[in-house]
Amino acid sequence: MSLLSRRRRAAPPTPPPAPASPARAPLELPAHLLRRLEMQVLRRLDGFLFGDYRGLFYGPSLDLAEVREYQPGDEVRRMDWNVTARTGRLHVRQYREERELTAWLVVDTSSSLNFGTRRVLKRDLVREFVGLASLVITRHGDRVGAMTFGTGARMAPPRTGRAQALAVLSLLTPGPGSGVPAPTKSSDLETALTGVERTLRRRSLVFVISDFLELATPDGKGWSGALGRLAQRHDVVAVRVSDPAERVLPDVGGVRLRDPESGEELWLDTSDPQVRAAHARLVATRDAALRHALRAAQVDLLDLDTQHDPVAPMLRFTAARRGRRA
Repeated sequence: MSLLSRRRRAAPPTPPPAPASPARAPLELPAHLLRRLEMQVLRRLDGFLFGDYRGLFYGPSLDLAEVREYQPGDEVRRMDWNVTARTGRLHVRQYREERELTAWLVVDTSSSLNFGTRRVLKRDLVREFVGLASLVITRHGDRVGAMTFGTGARMAPPRTGRAQALAVLSLLTPGPGSGVPAPTKSSDLETALTGVERTLRRRSLVFVISDFLELATPDGKGWSGALGRLAQRHDVVAVRVSDPAERVLPDVGGVRLRDPESGEELWLDTSDPQVRAAHARLVATRDAALRHALRAAQVDLLDLDTQHDPVAPMLRFTAARRGRRA
């Protein structure tokens, strides 16, 4: 921070006019966005899945059938450590498929998502994924619920049907009357994950959708610990949304940066090699911390980028999960 602080004290020249960006586009209404996703995106996804959309969500729709002795090739995450300790032999839990799937979307609505330099803002990418996931789940008779965190905790209890997909998407649209108060009033990720864990009564699929700018702690505390506890009983997928300019600092000379959550402003010379190197180290540290936390919790990562719509990353994610299943 000392390097950045030194640059802030320098008297900056007048910054150039900001280029046109997706930030100036109005927020798409939930009903219009849902219809657009149905017409332009959902058909492509269905064409790949051939109706077997649960292949996209491998692992969640399972109910405990029996506990049996471990066999080579069994997943470590299915280990039943209580029975193993009692018998002295390795045992795993055997599951059967449930008829009805329940999915939860835990959605970050913090101000850091109001950023983007490509096709859409991060907040718009989140809304696209939430709408698409809700449509895919509900159109096959399964239930979806949602809980927001970041700028207030709101919740849509799990239901099925297209109207529910619209209700979930409406949670992400500013205005009164969307959803009901969530069990927790806090807006941080750790509290949101703990609240979801207490809410769920049966094994569910949980998407945690965020830019994950809040660093994971290596000691298993904070949100990473809450994520691990949630993943012990549920199938959890982390969905990270990001923008290319966050990963690689654009070389555009002097710019004024503003933290969307704290309001703090910083003048930065993006052409300075030291600044660019410091930014690259920070990005690498955040990415390594996130991936370490997800591996420790045995949670899969789906990466989404503001430069592209969500379909291609979702299909790659599906192929990878199917490959592990085969």
